[in-house]
Amino acid sequence: MNIQRFDVGARLSEMAVHNGTIYLAGQVPDDATQDIRGQTQQVLGMVDKLLARAGSDKTKILMAQIFLADLADFDGMNAAWDAWIPAGNTPPRATVQAKLGKPDWRIEIVVTAAA
Repeated sequence: MNIQRFDVGARLSEMAVHNGTIYLAGQVPDDATQDIRGQTQQVLGMVDKLLARAGSDKTKILMAQIFLADLADFDGMNAAWDAWIPAGNTPPRATVQAKLGKPDWRIEIVVTAAA
């Protein structure tokens, strides 16, 4: 069984690839001073970069899980998401409200994709 891990830390890896499936850790914004659209765009950019490192892209996302600190941000997050995801490649997705790890984070996204 071959598991490839990327950016391995003491607590987590940013990404793991096993048997043709890519698993991303929860991606959060670097600049939490931005509004929900800005934070969402940052996180989606991180997803793009990680998937590219594994030889994949957003058209191969199998599932996305989105965690919002406040559901009032749902429409703003969706505006950024809709501009990012290619038509015809919208993956299954769940969006829930959750208390996130830092008070300034408005969003966290977890993605599973095909290699």
